[in-house]
Amino acid sequence: MNNTDEGLLRESLKRMNAVLKQSFQVNKNPFPWLKAFYAGLAAALPVFIGVLFGSFENGLLAGIGGFTYLYVFDIPYVQRAKKIFLVLLSITFSVFIGTILAPYVALSVLMMGVIGALAIFIFGALKITGPSALFFVLCFAMATGMPVDPSLAPIRAGFVFLGGSLSWILAMLGWFFHPHKPEIKAVKRVYCELAELMDSIGTSNVNMVRHRVINVMSEAEAVLFAGYSSRPSTKLWSQLFLLNEHANLIYSSIAAISTTTDQIPPALGQSVREISEMIGASNLPSKEAALPEEMSAEIESIAKRVFEAKGILMASLKELKHEQFVKPSLKTTLLGAVDKNSIVFLSSVKYGVVLIIAALIAYSFPFEHAYWIPLSCAAVMSGPTIIATFHRAVQRMMGTVIGLLIAGVILITVHNGFVVALLILCLTFLTELFIVRNYGFAAIFFTASALIMAEYSSQVFDYPYFAVVRVTDILIGSLIGLAGVVLIGRKSASNLLNHFVAKTIRSQGQFLVAMYSNYIPYEDIQSKEQSKMQTNLTNLVTVYQSALGELFGNRARLEALWPVIFSIKQISHELNISMKYGLEKKFPERELAQWLYAMEIMALSIENNLYPERKELPFVEGFSHLHNEVFNLQKEMEQWE
Repeated sequence: MNNTDEGLLRESLKRMNAVLKQSFQVNKNPFPWLKAFYAGLAAALPVFIGVLFGSFENGLLAGIGGFTYLYVFDIPYVQRAKKIFLVLLSITFSVFIGTILAPYVALSVLMMGVIGALAIFIFGALKITGPSALFFVLCFAMATGMPVDPSLAPIRAGFVFLGGSLSWILAMLGWFFHPHKPEIKAVKRVYCELAELMDSIGTSNVNMVRHRVINVMSEAEAVLFAGYSSRPSTKLWSQLFLLNEHANLIYSSIAAISTTTDQIPPALGQSVREISEMIGASNLPSKEAALPEEMSAEIESIAKRVFEAKGILMASLKELKHEQFVKPSLKTTLLGAVDKNSIVFLSSVKYGVVLIIAALIAYSFPFEHAYWIPLSCAAVMSGPTIIATFHRAVQRMMGTVIGLLIAGVILITVHNGFVVALLILCLTFLTELFIVRNYGFAAIFFTASALIMAEYSSQVFDYPYFAVVRVTDILIGSLIGLAGVVLIGRKSASNLLNHFVAKTIRSQGQFLVAMYSNYIPYEDIQSKEQSKMQTNLTNLVTVYQSALGELFGNRARLEALWPVIFSIKQISHELNISMKYGLEKKFPERELAQWLYAMEIMALSIENNLYPERKELPFVEGFSHLHNEVFNLQKEMEQWE
């Protein structure tokens, strides 16, 4: 072995060791105490009611519906009501179809893959937060492991629906007290980050903060979209919408001077923080931060926008006029993700195929309750990247061993239904409490909870046999999931990066032409060209994040690509601002053609792995921000290549 091979081996071992250590890192996220309690209540209350009415097994069935609450996240209640109800229907359907197909192994194997793939695709395409396919696969798998009797499908599904309905009620309780809490939280965060950006001007981390501001503004817009209702807007919702729109204008003004100004007056940042504190507050502070008397024209422009934002908080409902919301259609969003190069589409297909292979292996050999193999495979593959999948595999195995010990002690010593219900509450509570810190800790309690629900349903208490079988099944499933992700998706994201960078730049140029060529109606620009650009940008960021998580990717090159991604995101933001506020501006056709040519050259260069040739961009009045961002993109591409 020569020195080069030894160096590569040492580097690989060093990286694998680092990845292994990361599996046991504990995040510093705050504990979600209230959500964890409600999750435990949703899982345990149906069991308690079942025991109370002398039907422990049906109570456990209804407890399966309690998994619905695990999909509750801090999103607007309008969206939450729809999302949790659809999750409830999906879990109910999974149990129903699992009971129907239990006698037919081939169909069960195929359906398990279809359920997993569809859930991964829908959650990815619609950017829905949550455990994605895991609990749909779990419910289907548990139904196939129950005593085979297709005639019981309506009864089982009915009890699951009742348990899930309780979760829906618990999820919506907050609406009675704080109906716009998620929207308020999102917009408050935007103004906090804007204040941080003002403080960072002239420092080395200004670009990092700019990126953070873009992200929180996009998240706030998505939250406001989700919380929008066709009914007349409330004063608070209109304020939040206009405040987020105004934040975009403030950001553009700051970004325009971020490279030419050393400092923004600290009092201006403090004034923006005051706005954040005022959002949603019943008592508005009377004292305001004092600004310096002498300011440059650029600083004065930012200060004017800040005080306009404060004016929005003081305005009446009649004064809060804003444009009608035009939501992108569900069809447009889903079709945008159905592409042979879409990472969401490819990930869902990969997930389904590996899940089918795991189920085929499980049902082809005489494993007892074989569904634990594909279930473990599904849990491991839930990691968004290969490294995250490796973390999940390590954490799942660790959680399995400890969770088995806990479940074993419970199965041996506890035979009272009320105590079992209380233990399910505690275990589910701990699962939700620790999932934000480390998946491995959560897997301990999730494994124990799922095992006691399954084993008490079958009334089998042979612990040594049960322990060996479960450890074997879960380890095999985890290894299949890890192997499948490594073999199928080892470098797929890296291979797609150039394509998506080129595709996004090209769609930005097409969007610019569509806005200022005067040939395309406004509605078509918004529904087609703007939507296409946003879809391509989302795909690009997803692919980039996936590539960073590959075990054997060229990490140095990927990290060097980040300034290019950053510039592309800034261009998209400026184009979106132009769509909202700058369509009355004039962009001469000759200059427009030169801009489009420059962007097409960039796209062709990266698509064909060629050294990009910088093209001069003619200056157009009113588009100086966009000019700077496109120029920066050319410069960053030269440095990257």
